[in-house]
Amino acid sequence: MGRLLRYPVKSMLGEELPAVEVSERGLSRDRRFALTDRDTGKVASAKHPRLWHRLLTLTARAEGCAVRITTPDGKELWSTDPGVDDALSEIVGRRVTLTDIPPHQATLDRADPEDVLRDDSEPPVSAREGQLGGGSPRGTFFDYAPVHLLTTSTVARIAALTPAGTAEAERYRPNIVVRTPHGSGFAENDWTGRDLRIGADLTLRVIARTPRCAIPTLAHGALPADTAALRVLADHNRVTPLDSMGPQPCAGVYAQVLRPGLIRLGDPVRRA
Repeated sequence: MGRLLRYPVKSMLGEELPAVEVSERGLSRDRRFALTDRDTGKVASAKHPRLWHRLLTLTARAEGCAVRITTPDGKELWSTDPGVDDALSEIVGRRVTLTDIPPHQATLDRADPEDVLRDDSEPPVSAREGQLGGGSPRGTFFDYAPVHLLTTSTVARIAALTPAGTAEAERYRPNIVVRTPHGSGFAENDWTGRDLRIGADLTLRVIARTPRCAIPTLAHGALPADTAALRVLADHNRVTPLDSMGPQPCAGVYAQVLRPGLIRLGDPVRRA
């Protein structure tokens, strides 16, 4: 296993970890918080970049029982601050509330990736509404399932196919980056239905390939916008995430937790 990443606030930049406990609700404190739009009641997500791209300028780190949010100019906000909602509303340009309780039947808006590729000069205006967490425990903020894995060979394959010759795992927001042999391409495409053991105890079941949205194309902190992060997948890895869906640009896989456990950087990832 090459990297462990956690995102304490949904759609904000996250933090690297040397070790973490993983339960049926995913990595400890991953997506514990999210912003909700006070006007629509929807969960804020950079999947609708026209509204929420500024979330990816903020970095969230779990600190004790709170979350520390750092702005691009270095200012720090805390989830426990009395004025945190107003401060975040000013930054993102909409009236929002920072919460750790998902709304009942929580929804978010997702721009169509085909619209993103059709006109990469401006973020799409329209978006489709979707339910959160179809493969997650109730009361969580995950898009679909509680753990997201990405292989180093997939990142290397994307890089090889981009004009710039580079690709960054951060754009795809994985929890676990798995080291796989260079040259094996989109290795995790074949993992659906497979059980994986990481470390001494953690056991995951891979349940779906991960369809990609607008997020990989957006600026992530110091990383500039890059439409190739999605276009490469649309051209070279358009596969079926679930039986109920048609082919989509995909990278990575979603997994559920069969057996919880502590994992550390360097732990082997093997078939259970």
